[in-house]
Amino acid sequence: MSEPTLAVLLSAVAAGEPSALRGIYQQQSLRLFGVANAVLRDRDQAADAVHNAFLNIARRAGQYDPARGAAEAWLAAVTRYAALDILRARGREMPSDDPALGDIPVEPEALQLLEGQENGTRLRACLQSLPEKNRRGIVLAFVHGLSHPQIAAQLELPLGTVKAWIRRGLLSLRDCMA
Repeated sequence: MSEPTLAVLLSAVAAGEPSALRGIYQQQSLRLFGVANAVLRDRDQAADAVHNAFLNIARRAGQYDPARGAAEAWLAAVTRYAALDILRARGREMPSDDPALGDIPVEPEALQLLEGQENGTRLRACLQSLPEKNRRGIVLAFVHGLSHPQIAAQLELPLGTVKAWIRRGLLSLRDCMA
């Protein structure tokens, strides 16, 4: 049996069905984490933003209107606003440079993490060997968690072009990593 659509799950959440929220989390948490991390550039705060977003989703699922757009876009907007709330609060904080207070970066960027792994250096080299258009699409999709339509909008290109560039880039990466 196929998974219920996000719109169906949001309706179920609005009706008070807790398993529906779990279903949304299972389907979308990684993508939404990417949205939050793209805004915040901090994995711990991005996780907090996703948590806050799911609290808001549970409270406001009834506000989702399928006639106004895709459920994925609504979920991404809720997550983005949760991340922006954290970003605004963070802007009011004054870092002390005292490591005992936790005022140091917690996690490096995703691509920096890969460098520490065995294949990280090779992956970075393979990414650098790709044409800019392919590399940019892959990074936007897999590091920043953007969907193909979001990438197309950001790059102001047709959706089919973006999909083709990412696919060709992934095939080239696979060949390079082999």
